[in-house]
Amino acid sequence: MPQGGKVRPKILLIDDEEATRFGFTRFLSSSGFEVLEAGDIEGADRQLSSLKFDAVILDIGLPDGSGLGLIDRIRQDSPEIAIIVITGAGDIPLAVDAMRRGADNFLTKPVDMQGLEIFLKKSLEVGVIKKLHSSRQRLKKKEDMWIGESAAMQEILAHAGAAAENNAPVLITGETGTGKGVLARWIHNHSGCASFAFVDVNCSGLKGDLLARELFGNVRGAFTSAERDRDGLLDAADRGTLFLDEIGEMDFSVQSQFLKVLEEKTYRRLGDTKLQRSDFRLICATNKHIEEEVRNGSFRNDLLFRINLFTIHLPPLRERLGELPDLVRHLLEEMRSSDIAISEDALQMLKNYAWPGNIRELKNVLERARILSRGDTLTREHFSWLKSAALQPSADGAKTLEQIEHIHILSHLEKNKGDVTKTAKSLGISRATLYRRLKEMGEAT
Repeated sequence: MPQGGKVRPKILLIDDEEATRFGFTRFLSSSGFEVLEAGDIEGADRQLSSLKFDAVILDIGLPDGSGLGLIDRIRQDSPEIAIIVITGAGDIPLAVDAMRRGADNFLTKPVDMQGLEIFLKKSLEVGVIKKLHSSRQRLKKKEDMWIGESAAMQEILAHAGAAAENNAPVLITGETGTGKGVLARWIHNHSGCASFAFVDVNCSGLKGDLLARELFGNVRGAFTSAERDRDGLLDAADRGTLFLDEIGEMDFSVQSQFLKVLEEKTYRRLGDTKLQRSDFRLICATNKHIEEEVRNGSFRNDLLFRINLFTIHLPPLRERLGELPDLVRHLLEEMRSSDIAISEDALQMLKNYAWPGNIRELKNVLERARILSRGDTLTREHFSWLKSAALQPSADGAKTLEQIEHIHILSHLEKNKGDVTKTAKSLGISRATLYRRLKEMGEAT
């Protein structure tokens, strides 16, 4: 795509006739669309699973089955995609069935190309409306971020609202578990990008070339295991939000490449010479003191200038303990356990704890206490294990086998959102054994 060019709507053309695909692609490309092709359902499924499309042009009669089933799958996975069906003159009943399944328009062969262009543009407009509607519905259904009533937290909410109203890069700072990812998604959901993708990348989990591959994508043969062309996350974030979590962990070499993307909004997939364009909104987060990283030479100063035009700092939970009772009730509501009460002495015990893992740790603790309480009021005994070695490393940083087992069980509980049956299954033990282990952990103070 030419540098500085407008982002073109991406169309998937599904037809088994190569000559037909050639004619459609030639015309639509000259009309400002980016066209990718598939000759059968299998090829279409591959394309749809790896790329995002604005519209699909579909011939119902395909060599490996009817395209009607494909409409059902597209509508289930991506209800906002515009679908135009191309069918023979004798297949009008099939076309009507396609419309009932969710197609936006249908045209009969031979296709009037000008008519197709008009229909396609109208269908794309319908797709945009669907995206906006579905985004609004998600926002209505999704509970708003809990922020607290203190002046400091209300100021953070005001800053987040201001950030949502413009597309300036945002840097969210704070310790691990303070809710940086939640705040980033809130900003996205309340911004003009809300109808497009929120792409979350954890820079600490992808080092060097691995992060570059994920961000930029690659062409076939770019490296040993590159067996096909693959778009990167920059492409997926086009018109949406790219959230780079723990950006302080980004390798220095990738920082240089990403800085160029921010300056030019263009990039090249690994092994490619063709320029790609992605118009994304950037939000970054870090638990590091990023200025110190600049001073010690592990983070580029010019990149910092690019990403911290608007900075929001989230304080640790230990500095917000006055809000802890309200936060506990909110988290219990999130767990669909709003009917469970918590005693005053239990709340006091929670206030006396330092919370090194912040809100993330608090949620984990409440999940476990809820399981131990079997639905009754949460009391001090359900939190007695807060002083357990399972949550506090020994002085030399070493862990016993018992501590490792405890941590392993807690991680599975968190992963399965407190579901005892799923947790027991994933651990390969019975529910009774899991309950016994949890009780033993509670006694290990």
